[in-house]
Formats: sequence, structure tokens, C-alpha cells
Amino acid sequence: MMTAAEDDTTEHDLTSPARQIDTILRELGDWRGPALARVRAWIREADPDVIEEIKWRGVPVWSHDGIICTGESYRNAVKLTFASGASLDDPSGLFNASLTGNTRRAIDIHEGETLDEAAFKALVRAAVTHNAETVAARQKRNRR
Repeated sequence: MMTAAEDDTTEHDLTSPARQIDTILRELGDWRGPALARVRAWIREADPDVIEEIKWRGVPVWSHDGIICTGESYRNAVKLTFASGASLDDPSGLFNASLTGNTRRAIDIHEGETLDEAAFKALVRAAVTHNAETVAARQKRNRR
């Protein structure tokens, strides 16, 4: 797997996850494409080492030591599901969906809505930190 920054150098590899995400964004054809593209750019800015993947029949996934979030498009919303969202502080209250579970939290963006860029990037960085701490704790347990 390549980080988003490394993947930019493979402009001619149309099968790379980054190119597949580019295609998904183009094919959305309405407000959802630019909305998801904007969030994608913020994820890449917040974590230049993020890994872009495609999973589950075409769902963009951003990972770093585990899944940070997924980006799904529905008819009326773009849903950003943070894999460990329930473990993250959300002082700006961006999470507005999937609030009752023990693990995930999501942000639904609807047409015309704006998202606080700084707060979103802070959530991405918090998710990366959480994932790294989880990996470190697992490695420490395995050394015993």
C-alpha cells in the first residue's frame, strides 16, 4: 500500500486506489463529488502519510495504523464514518450520525452544508493518534 503522497507519483496507474477514488468522485456527478473531494483533501493535509484504499465494493477508505474513516455517498448525504469515533473527543460536535454504538461515529454531510475544516482535521489527527496508540499497546502486550 502507498501513502497518498506516494500514490500521486503513479499518475499513469489507473488501478491505484487514488485513481479509483478520483473516478468515484467524477462519477458522482453532483454536489457529493466536490464534497467528498474537499474532505479527502483535508484528510491528506491532516495526515500526509495516510493510505488510501478501496474496500467493500468501491468505498474509499483512509488508513494509518488502522482505518481512520470511510467516505460513502448516499442519495442525500456523504457519510464519513470514523472507525474508532466513539473513542475520540469531538469538542466541536461534528459527529452527527451513528451516535449510539460503542465503536464508530459518523458525520453526515448534506447538500449545502459546510463542515468546520479545522475541527475535521483535528478529528483526523486524533484518529491517527488513537490508531498508533492502539498498535503500540498491542505490540507491548505481545512482547510479554
